Amino acid sequence: MRVFVTGATGFVGSAVVPELINAGHQVLGLARSEEGAAKLTAAGAQVQRGSLQDLDSLRQGAAETDGTIHTAFIHNFNDYLPSVEADRRAIETMGNELAKSGRPLIVTSGTLLLERKGPLATEEDTSNPQFPRKSEEAGFAAGTQGTRASVVRLPPSVHGRGDHGFVPRLIAIARETGISAYIGDGSNLWPSVHRLDAARLYRLALEKGAARATYHAIGDQGVPFREIAEVIGRHLNVPVVSTSPEEAASHFGWIARFVGIGCPASSAQTERQLGWNATQPGLIADLDEGHYFAQAAQPVLSH
Repeated sequence: MRVFVTGATGFVGSAVVPELINAGHQVLGLARSEEGAAKLTAAGAQVQRGSLQDLDSLRQGAAETDGTIHTAFIHNFNDYLPSVEADRRAIETMGNELAKSGRPLIVTSGTLLLERKGPLATEEDTSNPQFPRKSEEAGFAAGTQGTRASVVRLPPSVHGRGDHGFVPRLIAIARETGISAYIGDGSNLWPSVHRLDAARLYRLALEKGAARATYHAIGDQGVPFREIAEVIGRHLNVPVVSTSPEEAASHFGWIARFVGIGCPASSAQTERQLGWNATQPGLIADLDEGHYFAQAAQPVLSH
C-alpha cells in the first residue's frame, strides 16, 4: 500500500514512517522544509512538500495514495484555537478527497480529556465536548462520506528518544527551579505509550482497522505523577516536593492544567480487535535509561 503520512518528520510520525516501510508499504511523507524532506528521503520515503495550512498539498497527497495517516498537529498551546482550526480543516480536506473511495484515513486524537464513564478511559468513551480539539468529530464526519475513517488516541505521554513533549518540559522546570514537584499527594495517574508501540498501532489500524473505530495506544494504564517526579528528582539530584493546586500555576507554567489531571486509560478493546499490545519499556523504565536527562537541558514548548 502507498500511504500518505502527515507529521512524517515529527516525534510520532517519524516512527510511523519506518514502521510502514519495514512492513512493505511505500510512504509519501509531508515535509515543510528541505531538512525534513532530506530526512524522509534518507528513511526511504517519498516527499510531499507542504504543511497543514497548505490544503492543496494535503489534497494531492491523499489523492495519490491508498491510505492516509494524519499525525500532524501544530502544538502551540499559547495560541491553541488556530491550531485546532488548522487541524479540522486539514482532516476535512483529506476526508473530502477520499470520499466514496473506501480508503483508510487514520486520525490522531488523545485520551487526556475524555468523558470517562468508569475507572479507566476506554475506546467507547467520547471526547469532552468542551475540549476545543475536534479531530475525532472531523474524522468521523469523513467516515460518513464513504471513507474508512478511524481514530488513534494517544495518551498525554508518548515517550522515547527524541521526545519533546510534557516530560522533557517537566525536566526543564526541575532544572530551572531546583526542585521536582507534583501536585497534592501526586496520586493522579498519567497513561503513557512508547512511540514505537504507537507507530505499530497506526500501521495495524491502517491494515486491519474498521470504519468509524476508535483505538487506544496505551502502554502504562496510569503512572502516579509522584513517581514521575521522583525519577526526575533522582536523576537531577534535586528535592522532590509537593505543591498545592494554588502554587502549581506559578511553578509549572502553561502545563499546570495538565499536571494535576488523572486520566488512566485502557487499550483492552484495541488489543482484542487488532492484536496489538505494548512491548517497549514503560515510562518509568524509559526515564531510568537516562537519555531524557542528556537531551532535556533546553525547555521546549511542544507536545
